[in-house]
Amino acid sequence: MPELRTEIMTVNMGPQHPSTHGVLRVILQLDGEVVVSADATIGYLHTGIEKTCENKKWQQVIPLVERMDYLSAQSNSLAYALSVEQLLGVEVPDRVACIRMLIAELQRINSHLVWLGSHAMDVGAVTVMLYCFRERELLLNINEMIAGFRMFPSYNRVGGLREDLPPGFHAAVREFLDRFPPKLKEYEDLLTQNEIWKRRTRGVGVLSKSDAIAWGLVGPISRASGVEYDVRRTFPYLKYDTVEFDVPVGSAGDVYDRYLVRVEEMRQSARICRQLIDRITPTGVFDIQDYRIVPPPKDRVYTEMEALIQHFLVYSQGFDVPAGEACVAIEGPRGEQGFYVVSDGTNRPWRVKSRSPSLLACQALPKLIVGGLIADVIAVIGSIDVVLGDVDR
Repeated sequence: MPELRTEIMTVNMGPQHPSTHGVLRVILQLDGEVVVSADATIGYLHTGIEKTCENKKWQQVIPLVERMDYLSAQSNSLAYALSVEQLLGVEVPDRVACIRMLIAELQRINSHLVWLGSHAMDVGAVTVMLYCFRERELLLNINEMIAGFRMFPSYNRVGGLREDLPPGFHAAVREFLDRFPPKLKEYEDLLTQNEIWKRRTRGVGVLSKSDAIAWGLVGPISRASGVEYDVRRTFPYLKYDTVEFDVPVGSAGDVYDRYLVRVEEMRQSARICRQLIDRITPTGVFDIQDYRIVPPPKDRVYTEMEALIQHFLVYSQGFDVPAGEACVAIEGPRGEQGFYVVSDGTNRPWRVKSRSPSLLACQALPKLIVGGLIADVIAVIGSIDVVLGDVDR
């Protein structure tokens, strides 16, 4: 028989491929259907948001950072606001802290629903995508209720919140929390024991615990590999040390375990939200009430000259932040999301730097796909849940 010879073939996946979840380009070298080399190329979506922040007043940065990881907008603005508040030396009231936690956990569910729907569709389970987006619409309705915007509410502000909770907020959140657990079970019934799903995800894109630590990976990716690290538990912020929740941890470190971890995270986020909604009064204080930083109440602006002047100054000049630097990390939907903020004592930041979990996930992508099949590349990219706006900022 003649000797069988193979030839290495180079294939470009992306940057417009629908399964790369954005403008990510992966240059693959294939021996048959086996990936022998992979080079992840980023930068196609570069927006210069971090540099733009240096030309904005402190409060004006909020809408910019929300557009980095556009699926965790309110988590991004929370991390940034906490960093600036650390420089200012202020701490928000307990009610504000609980509201911030509540909307951050709803944002986590929102993000994971987009991930599960798109990831399942990549692997072939189109029905799951339709189901997930059905529940996500309810969360977008809540965003619209609190701020008028569905994707980027900008509800978190330095010093508190944009305004008080609207009428009907508690009822809308409770209605979602009552509806969501049975729907989450529907997703699991469709996938968890589905033989096709298990064959496409088990043993695929395996990442060991030591490799997860070595690559600096965080969030569901590292927890699926057995790394028990969650910022909410390890370094509690706001009031996370007062709520009960479990941190799901896997062991296999494959695509299937990353799926199980995120599904359980949605269940735990709903559990946290149930505890918080009972604590939050329908009306009350929603900022630090220091009117050098936050605008005075509108009724005072309309009736008091001093309040009108302060309102004008806050919106036209902003506020100065003492010189210094601060770095605060929170647990976003994709893992540890941190903001390093430097002030030179003026009304604009000297530097704003984001610690992006998606960038590190892209960095480790070749480690996960080399040696596997080209068909598995799709499943692996979906399982790491990268948002390219979080990478190319």
